[in-house]
Amino acid sequence: MSGDAARTLDPEFPNLDPEVLRGYRNAPETMVAEVIDGELHLVNRPRPRHARSIIALAGDLRGPFDRGRDGPGGWVFLSEPELWLGPRPDILVPDLAGWRRDRVPVGFLDPEGVGISLAPDWVCEVLSPSTAGVDRKKKLPIFHREGVGHAWLVDPIARTVEVYRRHELGWLVLATFEGDEVVRAEPFDAVPIELAALWTL
Repeated sequence: MSGDAARTLDPEFPNLDPEVLRGYRNAPETMVAEVIDGELHLVNRPRPRHARSIIALAGDLRGPFDRGRDGPGGWVFLSEPELWLGPRPDILVPDLAGWRRDRVPVGFLDPEGVGISLAPDWVCEVLSPSTAGVDRKKKLPIFHREGVGHAWLVDPIARTVEVYRRHELGWLVLATFEGDEVVRAEPFDAVPIELAALWTL
């Protein structure tokens, strides 16, 4: 590598193309920027229906699983965390992510930090027509590679929740719930969740 080429490498992300990094760092506030397999992906911020499903699900989980209110506790949840996963890294922003509290190190929520390199134990993507392909075909394999234990795909248009558990050979589909069912879904099956709340005001 020439001296000029070496100087153009970013000290934080030396394995990523400088042009990709510029696009990622200069993305408009109205867009979510991700770097997947070395390529920049920009998507619009969630639309109201999408955002409603995210906040409803986060609300259902936080009390019993994060705060331990009428549930077992033991989890830490973040909305749209920026995950830096793998050696390149892949920069992913799931709609929701959760870590088992006993895996969370001191300083995990350091206000100076931007990216999180500790893979979550659970991720949730709320699908839209513009993101479903990337969520399924590109992001799920990376989450599997990084050892994420469970993944949910929530589709507010189809009104479905797909629940996946990691297996060494790939993702196992545990269930697909739909409509207004009241469900118990891994890894949060200790408490029932009313799906109707994900689709309605």
